[in-house]
Amino acid sequence: MALKLTERGIHEAENPIEVSFREAFERLKPQLNPPFTLKVLTKEEYSNLNKALIFAILSQPNLAEVHIKHLHAIIIDGYDFFTCMLVKIVDELYAKLLDSVKIQLIWVTKEMLNVLAIGFDKLLVALLRQIVGGDFSEGNLWLCLEMVALFLANWDCLLEEEPLILNKGLYVFLRLLADHYRVPSNPMIDGLKRMEIVFCVRLLREQFLLCLKIGRDLIRLLQDVVHIPEFKAIWKDLLLNPRKLGVDGFKDISQIYHTKTPSSYFLLRVTPEMETKLRFLLTHVKLGSQKRYQVWFAKKFLGVPGSEVILTDIVRFICCSVHPSSEIMQPDILPRWAVIGWLLTSCRKNYVESNLKLALFYDWLFYDETTDNVMNIEPALLLMVNSIPNYIEVTRTLLEFLLIVVDNYDIERKEIVSKGVSTALSTLVKRGIVSSLDVLTRCDLIAPVHREMFGKLVLVMQGIHSKKIGSASIIHDMSPPPSHLLSSSLGSQHPNRLKLHSSDESFKEKFKIKVIGSFSGARYKVKIHFGLEALLHTSFLLSPLNLLACMSDILNPPADLGLHNLSHEIKVFFEVSTSSVHINLLHRLSMHAFLAAQKCETKRFGQKITFIAFSGSEILLLLRSL
Repeated sequence: MALKLTERGIHEAENPIEVSFREAFERLKPQLNPPFTLKVLTKEEYSNLNKALIFAILSQPNLAEVHIKHLHAIIIDGYDFFTCMLVKIVDELYAKLLDSVKIQLIWVTKEMLNVLAIGFDKLLVALLRQIVGGDFSEGNLWLCLEMVALFLANWDCLLEEEPLILNKGLYVFLRLLADHYRVPSNPMIDGLKRMEIVFCVRLLREQFLLCLKIGRDLIRLLQDVVHIPEFKAIWKDLLLNPRKLGVDGFKDISQIYHTKTPSSYFLLRVTPEMETKLRFLLTHVKLGSQKRYQVWFAKKFLGVPGSEVILTDIVRFICCSVHPSSEIMQPDILPRWAVIGWLLTSCRKNYVESNLKLALFYDWLFYDETTDNVMNIEPALLLMVNSIPNYIEVTRTLLEFLLIVVDNYDIERKEIVSKGVSTALSTLVKRGIVSSLDVLTRCDLIAPVHREMFGKLVLVMQGIHSKKIGSASIIHDMSPPPSHLLSSSLGSQHPNRLKLHSSDESFKEKFKIKVIGSFSGARYKVKIHFGLEALLHTSFLLSPLNLLACMSDILNPPADLGLHNLSHEIKVFFEVSTSSVHINLLHRLSMHAFLAAQKCETKRFGQKITFIAFSGSEILLLLRSL
């Protein structure tokens, strides 16, 4: 039976890459058995012998040790050509490779790492890109497991020779870990999660200076795993005790906000095949003719249950890595904003939609005209503007999300976020992306409250960039909350130290908080009803920076309840409407509190608490999706 590397369909043509490797193997087969003939090779002979040995190593596992010794004997270029050919195979053939060939590919990769072959880092990156987001099949999980094991086993070597490859591993495994925690428990996924946690936590604890090179997207990824106890501890140190991370000069999380993530990181979460198809879509397909291409793309990459989690990665890739030239940016070519709009409407789960929106606006939050690229922020504004009037719901939901994020993403550093968004808007107008922002501030199809809030944001933009006055005072006056929501109404109580079981009945009345206790057998149930005012107050705003601290107070029942010998549970009811604004608010709460609360143990009793949210059907759907 003829040796082969890939599995192909009956009517599928042979891949020319595999053909060239097999032909070299067949032609040089007599020379591949010992004793080897060692002679000075021409450039062509050297290339063909490398190809023949690659084919032999991948297709003949029982003789792989013999072939690798032959390779070591004839190498004259530091394995440069050999690793380049392996990268080519991974990039273009991996999905079709036989399982036995994939096993050999990992084996030869370890061999290249052992000899510090030129380009071994590119080979590792190529393999990392083949771990498909949202694919929880055994084969994909196996590759992930092999790669994280390889990184852990070669820690010292990688740290000394190519430390940035550890960074890229951190970016990949943090992103994957968030998805793996949503998969039902089984021995393989549990073992993989443990190894991912060990790798990521070790790098963050021991080499945080190296981790900082990832830039602001490191924070975005950490927020999705903050419910995991090991990362919760790191998150607290990041916020409350940054010096514990051991980096001289690192004093505040805002320093990470101001560091743009290099575009190479966004390539890590899309496969080469997906990248090729997306670039084709954005450079060759005419606007209005994209339907069949989108259907094909969705069937190819988004058809498997769970695969939509990769939409967030695709949006970050399009915004930050796909920057069409002026020749390509013609009116008849499908623009980036249109593709992102299609991806947004493809979301079936609320948490995926919220993550996609955050990925779209993330660079807005910390935009600096001197270091950031306007192309990263262009798609979001054009999507909002061009969706009027035919797709007005897209404009509404994006504008709502932006306004919520400006106020709530990081309350303690709101000035930074507000300044970043206002700078982004100013730059977009100044660069001519849009002639003015009136299309949003004067659109009757947008809710008046949102037009007013956005108008105030525009005024801030004009104040900062036209009058050149201090940003702090402007931000403070940008969007004053209603008088009954002012922080002064809470007296001296700090938002992170709220006690829902406080005896201050006027406080509960102001924010429509009801705490109802009842005994049911040996269980004491506490139902806490939050009114809309409470959710909108800064004390309950869904900032990942102070949410956990707030939750710890919610989860500590009053000492005078006499629960020493009783198990207990807390159920939280959110009495709010199910508009997209509140969906987004509740999403952030769900992501950063519910999962953590499910694992929370009270300090007083050491007993676990059940933490459940109830509301309209959309909220229930959201929680089930988590």
